Amino acid sequence: MSPHRPTLADVAAAANVSVSTASLAFSGAGPIAAATRERVHEAAAQLGYAGPNPLGRQLRSGRSGIVGVVIGDALRRAFRDPVSTQVLDGLVGTLGPLDLGVLLIPSSNDPDSPAVDPLLESAAMDVAVVMWGGGEDEPVLSALRRRNIPTVLVEGQLLPGVGAVGIDDRAGIRMVTEHLLELGHTRIACVTLPLNRQRLEGFVGPDELAAQVWEITRRRLAGMTDAGVTPVAVWQTPASLVEHGATAGLALLSGDDRPTAVVCQSDLIASGVVLAARELGLRVPQDVSVAGFDGIDLPWLGADVLTTVVQ
Repeated sequence: MSPHRPTLADVAAAANVSVSTASLAFSGAGPIAAATRERVHEAAAQLGYAGPNPLGRQLRSGRSGIVGVVIGDALRRAFRDPVSTQVLDGLVGTLGPLDLGVLLIPSSNDPDSPAVDPLLESAAMDVAVVMWGGGEDEPVLSALRRRNIPTVLVEGQLLPGVGAVGIDDRAGIRMVTEHLLELGHTRIACVTLPLNRQRLEGFVGPDELAAQVWEITRRRLAGMTDAGVTPVAVWQTPASLVEHGATAGLALLSGDDRPTAVVCQSDLIASGVVLAARELGLRVPQDVSVAGFDGIDLPWLGADVLTTVVQ
């Protein structure tokens, strides 16, 4: 085999076209006759030329063809959440046909580690999609602003110069809380998503709720207030996972003065509360009502059909 690797110039010469025409045949970005394009591709196949160097193309265009997707949690937990995987599936399925790749960037979850993953500071990307509801002063957004990378927030706060895709989750929580009130419940507890980067687990007091809270969690707490309900107890989880909901359910439902209804900020959390109620010998909804948020499919819950707000 010859040590010479074929170049675009070799292909152009073999096809009897200019180098610029050969380049257009590969990029599909300009006017070129179909017969000419086919001739260039045939010459490339005969020479064993795979196509222009992607790095060179990136340097010429000033674009990487990469969309950075900042996951709101550690990847090992995000991939266990059907909501996250459905969003990612939609992103990849839409961006792929546009010849755009996706770079997954996890959020920092250890309070003692840097608040921004090093990839966010250095990786090539044309656009960033941030999958969490942070506020304007979040380090991730600050890093993207420093790099002048256009950004879209998923379920995030409306901020100047930042796109946002979201739902009215505050109104959704208000509606499901009002539903519980209509059923006659007066002792309603709440199990929240993480309050902040600390990702603690346990009961939350008024001082913690009055402090800075992540946007999605804050909105969903406000939905209960909009319905005229002050929760008899608030438990925060470190992530939207079934086991964290089960821990919350055991803590909330074990006492004699237990709530008669629990509003959960995700379906996975709510399903964990349902499992905890079963473990304690409580019937749902006869002994305790449990409501969630998302509308995901939970066939493994068996006979219990979760009351939920469908995204």
